[in-house]
Amino acid sequence: MPGPSPGLRRALLGLWAALGLGILGLSAVAQEPFWADLQPRVALVERGGSLWLNCSTNCPRPERGGLETSLRRNGTQRGLRWLARQLVDIREPETQPVCFFRCARRTLQARGLIRTFQRPDRVELVPLPAWQPVGENFTLSCRVPGAGPRGSLTLTLLRGAQELIRRNFAGEPPRARGAVLTATVLARREDHGANFSCRAELDLRPHGLGLFENSSSPRELRTFALSPDSPRLIAPRLLEVGSEKPVSCSLDGLFPAPEAGVYLELGDQRLNPYVTLEGDALMATATVTASAEQEGARQLVCTVTLGGESRETRENLTIYSFPAPLLNLSEPNAPEGKMVTVTCTAGARTLVTLEGIPAAVLGQPAQLQLNVTENDDRRGFFCEAILEVDGEILSKNESAELRVLYGPRLDDSDCPRSWTWPEGPEQTLRCEARGNPAPSVHCARPDGGAVLALGLLGPVTRALAGTYRCTAVNVQGEAVKDVTLTVEYAPALDSVGCPEQITWLEGTEASLSCVAHGVPPPNVSCVRTGEAKIVEGLLRVAREHAGTYRCEATNPRGSAAKNVAVTVEYGPSFDELSCPSNWTWVQGSGRLFSCDVDGKPEPSVECVGSEGASEGTVLPLASSNPNPRDPSIASDLTPGIYICNATNRHGSTVKTVVVSAESSPQMDESTCPSHQTWLEGAKPAALACTARGQPFPQVHCSREGAPQPERQRVSREDAGTYLCVATNAHGTDSRTITVGVEYRPVVAELAASPSSVRPGGNFTLTCRAEAWPPAQISWRAPPGALNIGLSSNNSTLSVAGAMGSHGGEYECAATNAHGRHSRRITVRVAGPWLWVAVGGAAGGAALLAAGAGLAFYVQSTACKKGEYNVQEAESSGEAVCLNGAGGGAGGSAEGGPETGGSAESPAGGEVFAIQLTSA
Repeated sequence: MPGPSPGLRRALLGLWAALGLGILGLSAVAQEPFWADLQPRVALVERGGSLWLNCSTNCPRPERGGLETSLRRNGTQRGLRWLARQLVDIREPETQPVCFFRCARRTLQARGLIRTFQRPDRVELVPLPAWQPVGENFTLSCRVPGAGPRGSLTLTLLRGAQELIRRNFAGEPPRARGAVLTATVLARREDHGANFSCRAELDLRPHGLGLFENSSSPRELRTFALSPDSPRLIAPRLLEVGSEKPVSCSLDGLFPAPEAGVYLELGDQRLNPYVTLEGDALMATATVTASAEQEGARQLVCTVTLGGESRETRENLTIYSFPAPLLNLSEPNAPEGKMVTVTCTAGARTLVTLEGIPAAVLGQPAQLQLNVTENDDRRGFFCEAILEVDGEILSKNESAELRVLYGPRLDDSDCPRSWTWPEGPEQTLRCEARGNPAPSVHCARPDGGAVLALGLLGPVTRALAGTYRCTAVNVQGEAVKDVTLTVEYAPALDSVGCPEQITWLEGTEASLSCVAHGVPPPNVSCVRTGEAKIVEGLLRVAREHAGTYRCEATNPRGSAAKNVAVTVEYGPSFDELSCPSNWTWVQGSGRLFSCDVDGKPEPSVECVGSEGASEGTVLPLASSNPNPRDPSIASDLTPGIYICNATNRHGSTVKTVVVSAESSPQMDESTCPSHQTWLEGAKPAALACTARGQPFPQVHCSREGAPQPERQRVSREDAGTYLCVATNAHGTDSRTITVGVEYRPVVAELAASPSSVRPGGNFTLTCRAEAWPPAQISWRAPPGALNIGLSSNNSTLSVAGAMGSHGGEYECAATNAHGRHSRRITVRVAGPWLWVAVGGAAGGAALLAAGAGLAFYVQSTACKKGEYNVQEAESSGEAVCLNGAGGGAGGSAEGGPETGGSAESPAGGEVFAIQLTSA
């Protein structure tokens, strides 16, 4: 039977596939819930912005699907199970788009939420009043139209940078937009000129966006305070034509005072005031000038304005005309004895008074006649005019002077007969004469000498003193008078009348006197410095009179003082304290003999040897005023007797001085070697240290770092560093000594290595010795021992390829300058056991005897003190123990022979055995 055609096979395959898919689909429908999803589910978009929404489902084959919204769409993209759509120009505060799909006869939905926000682009602060009175409330109102959502909005009212009120609108409906914030604020002085503003903040950070801020334009507030009182106006009640007077207007309690306006007016004339401010007070001042056209009653007005309000004050002012009176002399310059008439006149409605006598009626003149004398010269006449204006009495006056012509008069009050002036300051010489016309005055010496410059300022000198004749002349005659000029000046003490230095000789008579110059003649007194008693009369000169005296000259013009140094001279003299009779010179001290001699002037001193080794030798002396060039004392000054001679211009004297010499301690290598050696075991000896010096120094030596113990014999512990100090009355000297202790040699160790050596092997003997100075090592080996090697210092003996000839006694000896010491060690080399076993019969008996002897040897010497076990037993647990032949249990250097046939060692030596065995 033929098979199905290829087309049928393909159809069947397709059916099976469809059935399979259907079964799978039904299984999925039965097992999985289907859903629709909208992304973003919740979105916040700026008003007027756009947004892409993605609508999707997990339905394998949705029948249809879409996105329902009232918003404008710009583009759409689709897929089998999704739909993407762009929404533009989104302006609604809130909208809910719906995503839906039809799947398996069910409708799947997903609802979203789109909200818009608007930035606070417009922030408006309501305009403030032009002027705001201090202490009254005003309203701040801020509007932010359209901004939102309102629940995310915060408004703040600010004064400058200071926050006044802050409000957020949390909890407002999501659709709410725009906000208004109003506050009532009390106006204060400090608010004047302050800027008020409003700040809006839209905080979308909880929604994943930012913080949007904006502020209004600032508005300036102007506050003011105006006192309810009227200004205070100060002005004259009366003002004369042609005169000017100040007026002022002031008011307190103004704020801000610079903003206030002030106006001053006189009738219809506006004045130009000058305004000054002081705190909250204002003062305006102006000058009022009266003219003839304004004569009569007028009103002065002051007005102060501030913040649209004003305060005003008015005052009355009367302007009047009042000419001054006229005073006339019939002859202003009249000769003595002439008759003169004086007349006083004034205008109408005016009453005049001359020299206190009023006129008979208003508007009439007043007169006075007199016969003039010298006493009337420069007489003044007074005329007064009186006028009544607006109930107030006003007066004016006029005066005139009468001059009377007469001859000169030289009165003592204007030209005294005696003048007394102090020297120095500039003075003006005045000799004035009365007379009219004014006389000329001339003063000169009668002999035709110096002329005084009258009326001119000039310095006063002593040369001006003397008598002068003064003559006064005018057209009416002349007058003559003699005057005396005295010039006073302060005292002066010069070197002629009062020298600075005075020298007296002891034992003579002298007086201290100083002559001073001055007018009036000065009084001079002298006192010694530090004393109050005045020195007067003759003195018997003694040394205590020497010193400084203060001489002072005094007169009414001043005083002068001067120090006078009095020196009392006397011949030389010695005293024991300043120039001792016995002097000890310390060698190396650099000190010179000091011999100070009393005398004025200072004596010269010289000391010369008088006998013995110092005869003729000059003793160097220490100077009271040291000089680097002064001679230093000689290092080899000769002790002895010296005669010291002191001389000045008033005499000489001598003294005998005994000079002795001493020195401080000195130690050097010759008296105290720095390195010293002791021998161990010797009796203790002191360090070889002495010192030079006078007096003889005491030397004490001690070990550094620790006290030296008392010992019967010298020990190695005595080696170290010692300090020796030499002392006498003039000082100390010290040296550091290094002490070494030497001792005889001792072989401290003699050892073999290894402990077991087979024939043909190697072994080494080591010898260590203790000695100082270091010992020399020497060896003695058995005769016939070959191939022996020694180390560089002989401390080690080496054998390579040991043979029977190397068996025997080895001795190590140590030698230095203090003795010799040695120790011994025995080396035995045994043959192989096989050779012993095959020996002959004769040899067998010998071997048996040797074995018995060896057993006895092992028993007698086993494991004693000082033994060396150099081999472990090779069979049957046997051990070989070796011991020194003559050392005894203690291994001392002085051993005797030991029983058992062991090797002997000489006195002072020790023997040890090493057995070399074959394998």
